Amino acid sequence: MKTGVFNFLEQDRVHFGSPAADALQTEATLRGAQRIFVVTSRSLNRKTDAVTQALSKIAPAVVGLFDECIEHTPRETVLAVARAVREARADLIVSIGGGTVIDTVKVALVALAQGLERIEQLDDWHMRVAPDGSRVVPQPGPPPCRQIAVPTTLSGAEFSDLGGATDTRFGTKHGYTGAFIGAAAVILDPRITVHTPDRLWLSTGIRAVDHAVEALCSVNAQPLIDATSVRALALLGRSLSRYASAPDDLDARLDGQMGAWLAATSIRRTEYGASHGLGHALGADAGVPHGITSCVLLPTVMRYNADACPAQMAEIAAALGDPGRPAADQVEALIASLGLPTRISQLGIDPGRLPVIAQKGMANPWVRSNPRPIRDAAQLQALLEQAWA
Repeated sequence: MKTGVFNFLEQDRVHFGSPAADALQTEATLRGAQRIFVVTSRSLNRKTDAVTQALSKIAPAVVGLFDECIEHTPRETVLAVARAVREARADLIVSIGGGTVIDTVKVALVALAQGLERIEQLDDWHMRVAPDGSRVVPQPGPPPCRQIAVPTTLSGAEFSDLGGATDTRFGTKHGYTGAFIGAAAVILDPRITVHTPDRLWLSTGIRAVDHAVEALCSVNAQPLIDATSVRALALLGRSLSRYASAPDDLDARLDGQMGAWLAATSIRRTEYGASHGLGHALGADAGVPHGITSCVLLPTVMRYNADACPAQMAEIAAALGDPGRPAADQVEALIASLGLPTRISQLGIDPGRLPVIAQKGMANPWVRSNPRPIRDAAQLQALLEQAWA
């Protein structure tokens, strides 16, 4: 008999379709927030009026703003945010941006919860594989405040209690978790996403597809996640295709946000596979954005796993619109139709790095939970080489 446990997020609400300014005012009022700290991206804050507009109804309570978030979330930036929040005595954080911004806040909340002030102190708090192959998943205490997320991409970071940060000393990405580091509330406003660059919006959409695909094929798939993932694939396929011809269609953008939401319900509830695990290694080693790692890895990993989960692949194919065509072929065709890369060789990476990336990938728990087992770096390098050519 199948058994399992589904853990719900410590998340109170999702506002969808409402203007960000209205929803932020609602959240601030409900929470009695008096000292709000804002974390966002430099481009969104300095090149558009999106942040100012979003904060317009809570501006008097804003006590600080950080807009120096860096892609792949280096731990130095995490600690800089933690220091700024601590000094501002903030009682609420508003994160406005993509996965980098939201993850920066998540890991900063781990640092605040545990009183961490030095880079090396973060070593004890990331998820890892022990020498005996077991999982080490540290659980920090409650942080001094929560975050409200206003996402501008489709990465789904706002719907998880998992944050990633890069150890720049070794070029490795680490995952951090905690019951209260994720967003207490999420605001899905398609209007604010019109400032997101096309390539970022579309590639994070493929990241959301990756969430849904690897959740359906997971070694510990969940019934609720199976349902949300199938619906997510239909919404994402429709939304991304529509965006390619009508980027100003706010309904299509909201469909994408809904699809990313449904796909992200799987994060930290099912074990992903090699597309995610190897993507972390590729991203941290070569500076490749997570959405692009999904573009160049997911179709190859799906073909590798096809014989291990044929029923799931058939379900994915049907959700994408053509039950008679292999799921991996449909995903690859969608990526190509959006003008995104489908091979690692298109990224300008030195092929001599592939053995190094494979070795780093073996330290990732999701490589170890791939539906078709991957037992050594040689197998992982072979997979990389298939995704290269």
